[in-house]
Amino acid sequence: MTDAMIRIEGLGHRFGGTPILHDINATVGHGVLCAVAGANGCGKTTLLRCICGLLHPTEGRVSIAGRSVEEYSARELAQTVSFVRQHHATDVDFSAFEIVQMGRNPYQSRLQNESQADWDIVEQCMKQTGTWHLRFARPGRLSGGELQRVMIARALAQQTPIMLLDEPTSSLDIAHQFEVMELLRRIVAEEHKSVVIVMHDLNLILQYCDEVMLLHQGSILYHGGVDEGLSPERVAEVYGIEAMRHSVEGRPHLFFSKLSR
Repeated sequence: MTDAMIRIEGLGHRFGGTPILHDINATVGHGVLCAVAGANGCGKTTLLRCICGLLHPTEGRVSIAGRSVEEYSARELAQTVSFVRQHHATDVDFSAFEIVQMGRNPYQSRLQNESQADWDIVEQCMKQTGTWHLRFARPGRLSGGELQRVMIARALAQQTPIMLLDEPTSSLDIAHQFEVMELLRRIVAEEHKSVVIVMHDLNLILQYCDEVMLLHQGSILYHGGVDEGLSPERVAEVYGIEAMRHSVEGRPHLFFSKLSR
């Protein structure tokens, strides 16, 4: 048995009669930044939703720290797994500070108010994500990238050993993409969290992630180190494009072109 924080065994999921995932077997250890990649519609978001208990798999199971997800209470699960969705509501009447503060809810009783310690954690997480200056803003006044960073701050405030993020850099400019990935890399190294992140940018995966889980047609084509996983051959099989690997300032980098038919 490996030192697995997340264990996925024989997982399959259907929407109606349509299979989305089938026979998914994988483990993610402590202190690992694991990317989930693959073409659109291959089941990446569905997999994240099964891991955090938002979806119940049709087949198989997901275990966290040796316990099936279904055995956790909602409160226990919220103290164990945080999930940053790809899309967020912008019509809620809360400030950015109040949204991040919601990450502290799993640690409070129904009648308990936030403590100074909770406020300090919220401030720290907003400063980590560069959103402290936005603390009084409402979501409708924030850009997509600003709102995304606020939601990452809320997940950090939840202080869970596992973080799941669905395309957290998709609406960010280049500078903030690097900032978010540097932040996640630092969190994994310093706090030993298990972070699973759906991403399309293969070069960001190469630069920052420990592992990649390549999904293809609803199953895992590869799960392991990123250098081997993002080989030109696998990129061609999954995405139907030609990839060439070069070193740029000592770091591996992929360059792409359309495959000739």
